Amino acid sequence: MGKFTVTHEINCDEETFWKIFFDKEFNEKLYKEKLGFPSFDILEQRDTDNGTFRKTAGEPKMTLPGPVAKLVGNNFRYTEEGQFDKAAKIWRWKMTPSAMADKIRNEGTMRIEKVGEGKVRRIADIVIEAKIFGVGGLVESSAEKQLREGWDESAVFMNRWIQDRK
Repeated sequence: MGKFTVTHEINCDEETFWKIFFDKEFNEKLYKEKLGFPSFDILEQRDTDNGTFRKTAGEPKMTLPGPVAKLVGNNFRYTEEGQFDKAAKIWRWKMTPSAMADKIRNEGTMRIEKVGEGKVRRIADIVIEAKIFGVGGLVESSAEKQLREGWDESAVFMNRWIQDRK
């Protein structure tokens, strides 16, 4: 099982960060234009007394080693369900892949901390686990590489999004 953390500085305050994170237009442009997803949809998003619930579906653009690509297939998709805990200020999510959902687990938490005037640090703790005999480690390392690249690109995109709207 792989556990890793990604951190990025985002040039906005806490309130602005969460507003953008839940913005439909931002997410559609991030996933479809920046990350190159052939499809990405927000299936449901609703505010509750305790925070915000969101369910999305996506088909990521992926570059995978041959054995991993054969396992997950050409039309790999996922659904993600997440809940923002307003009191704890933590986003918790779980992704369910379209292939091998009983053998692959991807979930995590994301939080932010203020690091200066108009600047926060986004911290995502991510778990990727593949219980597949012989290639589980390869699946995990491939997924981690793809996820790290996506989080890095999303930070650049979010900072540009903020700058363009000042």
